[in-house]
Amino acid sequence: MTRSASHRSASHRSVSRRSVLGAAAAVGGAALLGPVLPSAAHASNGGTWPDTIAVAPGFQPEGIAVAADGTAYTGSLLDGSLYAFEPATGDGRIISRGGGPAAVGMKVDPYGRLLVAGGAGGEMRVVDRRSGRVLAVHRADGAAGFVNDVVVGCGAAWFTDSFKDVLYRLPLGAGAPTTLPLGGEWVPLPPGGQHWGSNGIERTPDGRALLVVSNHAEALFRVDPRTGRAKRTVLEGGGSAKNGDGLVVHGRTLYVVRNWAYAVDVFRIAPDGGRARFVRRITDPRFDEPTTAAVYAGRLYVVNARFDADWSDPATSSTVVAVPL
Repeated sequence: MTRSASHRSASHRSVSRRSVLGAAAAVGGAALLGPVLPSAAHASNGGTWPDTIAVAPGFQPEGIAVAADGTAYTGSLLDGSLYAFEPATGDGRIISRGGGPAAVGMKVDPYGRLLVAGGAGGEMRVVDRRSGRVLAVHRADGAAGFVNDVVVGCGAAWFTDSFKDVLYRLPLGAGAPTTLPLGGEWVPLPPGGQHWGSNGIERTPDGRALLVVSNHAEALFRVDPRTGRAKRTVLEGGGSAKNGDGLVVHGRTLYVVRNWAYAVDVFRIAPDGGRARFVRRITDPRFDEPTTAAVYAGRLYVVNARFDADWSDPATSSTVVAVPL
């Protein structure tokens, strides 16, 4: 896949991205457990917080989560390895080596554990974030789809599936996941597995519902966590959910990471998630197929998945970039 892929049709990008992620999983574990890796950006800027954080070579990042103590985490699409880093210094290390399904979206739960979406493996993993040890593995019912992203809210952890019109509800603490079909105004995926559906997921600012972006519909939806009924969020004043990947809600501000658009669209969103007004578009020459983001210490940390790169080369690497809120 080349950069020209970003100018192709949405359906072609969906198929291409699926192919890239499948190929990445097949490449397997080039990354190894290792010592702390210093950030070159930190070393060169007199000790101020780095604006660009290098991730270990052979590690293709996608998701991001920041714990209460400020430690940030990302996971590899290649083999599910996990990487921890300090935003203040950029220093980091691989805390666990994969060898299995990908690590896609992730969040830290109220117990301080990492919740990791397992991609094509259909897994929802619970991980000790300090040691990287897998504490529990849950699997989606039925044939594997693509478990893509996760958010904690509305009394549970919620995972999206990009090839099924459902959400998975995982109880906090203990228990098995249940499946919530999406209905209402949700646009169903056509049969055949040729389209990319739900991707990023967040809570509404009032905490009563969920926000889910659909690549197929090129739209953002408010989802009732009790019924699965979806209603389109009205986007006013410009801006777009097209190529929407990760979502971040920070107060009343919504950030939509738009991977193939190489941009983050920023909205002022209503408390119930029903409407959002476009504020501005963040672009940066460092964006390289950005996928997800997290807010920490007055900055937005954006992950570059670099889908166009040659990940069969163990020297290939990527970055997390920080931009002002």
